[in-house]
Amino acid sequence: MRRAEQLALIITFLGFSWLAMQAVHEFGHALAAWVTGADVTKVALHPFTLSRTDLGHNPHPSLVVWAGPVVGSVLPLTVFLIAKVLRSPGLYLFRFFAGFCLVANGVYIGAGPSEGGADTAVMMLHGSPRWLLMLFGLFTAGLGLYLWHRQGRYFGLGVAKGRVDRKAAIVSALLFLSIVGIELVINSR
Repeated sequence: MRRAEQLALIITFLGFSWLAMQAVHEFGHALAAWVTGADVTKVALHPFTLSRTDLGHNPHPSLVVWAGPVVGSVLPLTVFLIAKVLRSPGLYLFRFFAGFCLVANGVYIGAGPSEGGADTAVMMLHGSPRWLLMLFGLFTAGLGLYLWHRQGRYFGLGVAKGRVDRKAAIVSALLFLSIVGIELVINSR
């Protein structure tokens, strides 16, 4: 039973983190678009596709494209820091998610393609130099790896020998099922 709970926690929290990271990243794009007067034609969030924000008129493309990874990194980190100050139960879940968002956004921007519709291509098209993208990637991914350091025991790894908090596994499964359900409902319209 112990290994089943461990697997449930790891698999569902990774799944939740992936989907929630994409949602926060796209929220950054959509928020910047709204603030700068751009037209958001669609925000695509679906459990089986990569997320994207489609825009019509966009008077500030550089600001809108950078807002995705910046908000997608800073917002989860801020929530983690607030949870830490408030001494929230399950703090390691907030920490893991913040680290996940930092690593994912950092790797995506720091090593992303310079062609096509990817954020990195749009950034470079509008004047962001490759070195700036790489610097962003190194900083955010490095901070994310720092947050992950020594967190394995909470996920039953190493000395924990498969032991995890049953409540955390249940919460993780509920979070994952909720975000999958929400994304399926949103995209059925």
